Amino acid sequence: VQLQASGGGLVQAGGSLRLSCAASGLTFSSYAMGWFRQAPGKEREFVAGFNRSGGSRALYADFAKGRFTISRDSAKNTMYLQMNSLKPEDTAVYHCSADRSIILSRLRDARGYHFWGQGTQVTVSS
Repeated sequence: VQLQASGGGLVQAGGSLRLSCAASGLTFSSYAMGWFRQAPGKEREFVAGFNRSGGSRALYADFAKGRFTISRDSAKNTMYLQMNSLKPEDTAVYHCSADRSIILSRLRDARGYHFWGQGTQVTVSS
């Protein structure tokens, strides 16, 4: 399994970015997938994710609700994170992740994911 995150950049507060995670070696319906972020000096935190059931239901961190939207295109084997109304506190390296065995109750726990992309930097200026 390989994950390649892209789409980060520098944006002003209030702006938008769309992150992409190109996946290979997996089938979306068999893997739980998520976006996490890590700011300097802070622990990696959950942003949004899909359970491995393959359904459209997604989970979001409270800070992401109403501003971020996770989606996936099975035909392209790509997962997306649309981020709107960005704030300076959203500045972090964003990582995509996947795991075949993680259960729904552990979806928000980074320690449960076996596969990680390299991360893409998002910087939001005030």
